[in-house]
Amino acid sequence: MPPLGADQNLVISYLSLRRLIGVLGMALPIVVMLWGWTICGCTRVLPSISDYYSLRTRDAFVGILCAIACFLFTYRGLDDDGRYGNLAALFAVVVAFFPNSGTPLERTAHFSAAVGLLLVLAYFSLKIFTKSGGHPTPQKLVRNRVYTVCGGLILGCVMLIGLYKSVLADTHLSVYHPVFWLETLALWAFGFSWLVKGETLWRDK
Repeated sequence: MPPLGADQNLVISYLSLRRLIGVLGMALPIVVMLWGWTICGCTRVLPSISDYYSLRTRDAFVGILCAIACFLFTYRGLDDDGRYGNLAALFAVVVAFFPNSGTPLERTAHFSAAVGLLLVLAYFSLKIFTKSGGHPTPQKLVRNRVYTVCGGLILGCVMLIGLYKSVLADTHLSVYHPVFWLETLALWAFGFSWLVKGETLWRDK
């Protein structure tokens, strides 16, 4: 097999970076939930992913968010990818270091950054990943549909979380911890979108 050229190595590095971002995003809720079960010796789910900061699982929570932030900060694609990557990285760091159980200022920063992060990630899926030049391949058309669904899921989860927090938080729905599951769905949609962008699935021939 002939050695890879510099351009080929660069492409492989970018694909690997996209896949790693996707894996970390999808792994975050699973890791904190399973680690939380180990700590408390139960299968209790906390009301939100951010609530796992109060357990020793904060190490995984902060570590994974910081890793995602680093990768997003170093990510450079076409046009305005880098600018939005930097913005998402900033939001991820704020979510990691300003706990939702802290002072009123810390809680405001945490929730604002969490919403901002999800909105930027939705923008990546809906606007940046769907860009194509010339004549898109059949695989690219499939990927664009996947990106659109993933971005729509992220936006839908943000809106449903806002609806729950403002209207339904004190109802019987609270026993099902909808915020945790909606956050998980949003992160899985984000992660799957980046995995597809890394050409894990529907790769061009």
